[in-house]
Amino acid sequence: METSTEGAAQPDSSPAAAVDPPVPAGSVEAVIETAAETAVETATVTAPTAIPPSALSPSRASDFMQCPLLYRFRVIDRLPEKPSEAATRGTLVHAVLERLFDAPAAERTAPRAKSLIPGQWDRLRESRPEVVELFADDPQGERLARWLGEAERLVERWFSLEDPSRLEPAERELFVETELDSGLRLRGIIDRVDVAPTGEVRIVDYKTGKAPRPEYSEGALFQMKFYALVVWRLKNVVPRRLQLVYLGSGQVLTYDPVLADLERVERKLLALWEAIRQATETGDWRPRPTKLCGWCDHQAHCPEFGGTPPPYPLPVRATESGGPAQGRMGPD
Repeated sequence: METSTEGAAQPDSSPAAAVDPPVPAGSVEAVIETAAETAVETATVTAPTAIPPSALSPSRASDFMQCPLLYRFRVIDRLPEKPSEAATRGTLVHAVLERLFDAPAAERTAPRAKSLIPGQWDRLRESRPEVVELFADDPQGERLARWLGEAERLVERWFSLEDPSRLEPAERELFVETELDSGLRLRGIIDRVDVAPTGEVRIVDYKTGKAPRPEYSEGALFQMKFYALVVWRLKNVVPRRLQLVYLGSGQVLTYDPVLADLERVERKLLALWEAIRQATETGDWRPRPTKLCGWCDHQAHCPEFGGTPPPYPLPVRATESGGPAQGRMGPD
């Protein structure tokens, strides 16, 4: 989703980017999925040593397609990134929309939703103390008040797009994971899953940014098709509808997938994972400059900006010539 750029420049329009516009650095997906992935990894790894990638999520797939070196910095080097106001606001809004469904249907009103914001902000600061730094230079709280006001407007706009009193989600903030026949593990977090009485499944994702231009709609749906693939592999059910709710612009983008869509996504992910595997083994992670570099936290380590990456922490083998261009996907 375009949640965290909120008015940022559109992604690179080169053929590779036009297929799947990347998830910008600091986006809500990146924040949430990174936290989930870290929790999974720390459950099995007792020391902060580098380990080869073991699974793929929508955000990490977009990272590699955007810039292989960015993928390395996030997944292998695990370099810290500063929180952003936009991504943090998106995380706050997501938490409010999730928690609203704890209330009885008749009480799921806009005033009730907005009243949840202060408490969820407190919880966010407790769970992620680094977000307090966002307003360290705001002693009077004026910027914080404007930031919270924008969160209120985004929450209120949701009620013009969906009626939560008529919804009973089967799942909220659902962590899903599956292993393909190839051994590739896919995982991610779905904002909401609705299941009709007839058994039809709808996957819903909230976006706190604006809807993309029509030429970028296919890229915006990449994440949703990824989730649909995981659900299909887990439940043997092709979701009836994929729905993106853009709170920033007040629009809803829907897509009804078919099995052929999911098979194409699986082939694409397998090719992408092979490119990641090769980069992991050779240590050959190439930067790919785009307009999104302006929002990257890792310029000090990037050769494109005169920086030097940290020493590569994994064993390497000799690079084979004639391999595929990193971060670029060929035809299905």
